[in-house]
Amino acid sequence: MQNLKVTLVQTEQFWEDKSKNLEHFERLLSEQLHESTDVLIFPEMFHTGFTMNAAPLAEKMDNSLGIGWLRETAKKYNALCLASLIIVENGAFYNRMVAVDDNGVLDYYDKVHLFTLAQEDNYYKEGQNRKIISYKNWKILLQVCYDLRFPESARNAISDNGDFDYDLLVYVANWPERRTAHWDKILPARAIENQCCVVAVNRVGSDNNQLSYVGHSQVLSALGDYYLEPMHNSSGIKTCTLNAEDLLQTREKLPFLKDRKQPFTQ
Repeated sequence: MQNLKVTLVQTEQFWEDKSKNLEHFERLLSEQLHESTDVLIFPEMFHTGFTMNAAPLAEKMDNSLGIGWLRETAKKYNALCLASLIIVENGAFYNRMVAVDDNGVLDYYDKVHLFTLAQEDNYYKEGQNRKIISYKNWKILLQVCYDLRFPESARNAISDNGDFDYDLLVYVANWPERRTAHWDKILPARAIENQCCVVAVNRVGSDNNQLSYVGHSQVLSALGDYYLEPMHNSSGIKTCTLNAEDLLQTREKLPFLKDRKQPFTQ
C-alpha cells in the first residue's frame, strides 16, 4: 500500500439545479484545489440535493450528465471521483454512489438503508449488496448517509490469510444539522471497530425542506483520531493524506478483529 490523498468537497447544494451545482463545483475546484490528489469526494445526490423528486431528475448510466461531468473532472485532476446521484434502471430509481475515473464508471453502490423519515423508501429502490472497490492498492467500501447508523453494513473482517475486507470506508451524505452530534460520535466508532480509515463528506446550507446542514466533513484514522478535524460550516475543499504505514501498524499492534465472532442467532 501507498499513502492516499483524498479531497473532500464540502459545499452548499442548489435545489434540483444540476447546471448550477456543476458550475459551483467547477468554480470551487478551480479556486481551491491547488495540489494533486488521488480521490475527489462529493456529497450525496451531488448535483440535485437530497430530493424525493426522482422521476424528472433521474439519469441513465449510459447517458448521465452527472457521470459525464465526473468523468471529465476525473480526467482533469487525474483522480477518482466518488459521488451519489439519482439513477433510473429498469423502471426503478436508485440513490447510487458511483466511482468514476477518466474512463467512466469503475463500479457503483446502491444505497441499502433508505431514509424512511424522509420517505426515501417510497421513491427509491434499496440496494441489495455492499460494494468494495480497489484503487491504488486501497480497498474502499462505499456507503451513503443513513447507512452510517447500521454498523453491520460496514463490518470489516479478516480472511484466513490475514487480509482485511477493506481499508477505507467512505460516506457521502446530506446529514442534517439537528443530528450532527450523532454524526460526530458514530464516525470514530466505525473507524475504531473496523480498524480502517474513514472519510465522510457532508453538505452545508439549507434545502427546500427547510433542513439545515453544517458539514462536519472529516477524515479519521483506524484509531479514531482525526487526520482532518470536522470542517466548519462553509463551502470549501480540504485535502488530506491517509498514511498507509499507520494503518498497517495499527492492525499489527492491535489485532482485535481476529477475535471477532460470527453474529449470534436466536
